[in-house]
Amino acid sequence: MAVPQMSALNIPVTPENYAIWYQYYAETNLSLKRAIDGLLANEVEFTASVNQGLYNNFIQEQSPEVIENVQIETQILINSLLNKMGQISTGTDDFSAHLSEFSHELQSEPTPQLLNTLVNNISAEVEKVVSLNHSMKADLATLGDELTQLKMDMDNLSKVAMTDELTSLNNRRAYEIFSTEQVSLFTQSQIPCCLLMVDIDHFKSFNDTHGHLVGDKVLAFVGFALKQSVKGNDFVARYGGEEFVVMLPNTEFKDAMTVAESIRERIAMRQLTIGKENKQQLGHITVSIGLANIQPGDDSETLLKRADDMLYQAKSSGRNCVKG
Repeated sequence: MAVPQMSALNIPVTPENYAIWYQYYAETNLSLKRAIDGLLANEVEFTASVNQGLYNNFIQEQSPEVIENVQIETQILINSLLNKMGQISTGTDDFSAHLSEFSHELQSEPTPQLLNTLVNNISAEVEKVVSLNHSMKADLATLGDELTQLKMDMDNLSKVAMTDELTSLNNRRAYEIFSTEQVSLFTQSQIPCCLLMVDIDHFKSFNDTHGHLVGDKVLAFVGFALKQSVKGNDFVARYGGEEFVVMLPNTEFKDAMTVAESIRERIAMRQLTIGKENKQQLGHITVSIGLANIQPGDDSETLLKRADDMLYQAKSSGRNCVKG
């Protein structure tokens, strides 16, 4: 199914391009499928740059090879370090053994010739240890550089794992970690924290009417608006689909309600358009927001459940409102 479609779209059958369309038809990468469906619906030409963008955004960063490479590099560094430590250990052990021998020889009545030989031998052994330490120092400096690069690779890998590729916000996994931390902090120190659950109103019908590509633009717009509406240690993530979450650490309920209203107004007042020359008016996008604050006995699931219940009330009350 993949190869004939690539041929019909004049897409070169390279390993990277084939990976894109294989995953598209296998439906193992729903974000990729949605992006391609949007491109097809809008009759976008699959140029080399478009193909590369699909591969970079939806396949390369998620490839298990990235993790595997980091694992391999880590093991190589560990083996190299252990080898160097073994060398320095062997060198010092030999040095100690030789010193013991020299000390034993001095217990006898040494001749000037023997003393001269012993001094020369000690000098030679000291030079060996010094040389070995210099070599070890240089090797450790090289390993230090490699470890710095490896740490950067690990940081990038962690960032990819915690980032939503469409909006560049934190993803659900990152939210779950942050939420657990905040609940634990409240349990220990009673520091308040509030959760907003934000849902785009009528997104499905909007998506069906205008296509997935335009729908993606709406998601990106809402994500950007949320990010612009918070500050400091506030946390924004795309929870899934058209739902977003905003956590407000060290924030009382009434202040969180003010933030939620500000977010709702910021999004509702903006009229969206698409196209550069033939601009199409998409109208106003609105969101419904459910608000909950952490309470004694909460875990991350019960907190999310209350915020979701409040979101349902906002939807039932006509949408474009905040309930908490």
